[in-house]
Amino acid sequence: MFQGTHFASLDAKGRIALPSRLRAALTEAGAASLVAARHPDGCLVLYAPSIWAERRAALSRLGYASRAFVRLVLGSAVELPLDAAGRIRIPPELRLPAGLEHDAAFVGLGEHLELWDRAAFAAAETAALEAGLDAGEFVF
Repeated sequence: MFQGTHFASLDAKGRIALPSRLRAALTEAGAASLVAARHPDGCLVLYAPSIWAERRAALSRLGYASRAFVRLVLGSAVELPLDAAGRIRIPPELRLPAGLEHDAAFVGLGEHLELWDRAAFAAAETAALEAGLDAGEFVF
């Protein structure tokens, strides 16, 4: 559903326009909103509501040892409707921990998006490349 990296900017009210290709993919999935939640890597994850329902159910089945992770993700989850201009408003309680102030990067990862502060994304990508990437058994 989602792929590619797309750059965008947040306005002073925390609104960010979904790039047209991402809006088209969301519309194709029959969704007019995204569910956003914190991710331990420091970004936000964004899901169409139907996919989020599956993820939420899977998170709810995790054991007691995973309670901090579940609390981080489910405790931060919020549905974000798209406005008439194709923007979502990221609330401060999600913007602040993700370091989202102005320049951002949407990263499409199939069934979901990651939303990063653009500089943090560049740093994370550089660190991952320097550490070496493990593609598992995937052959490019």
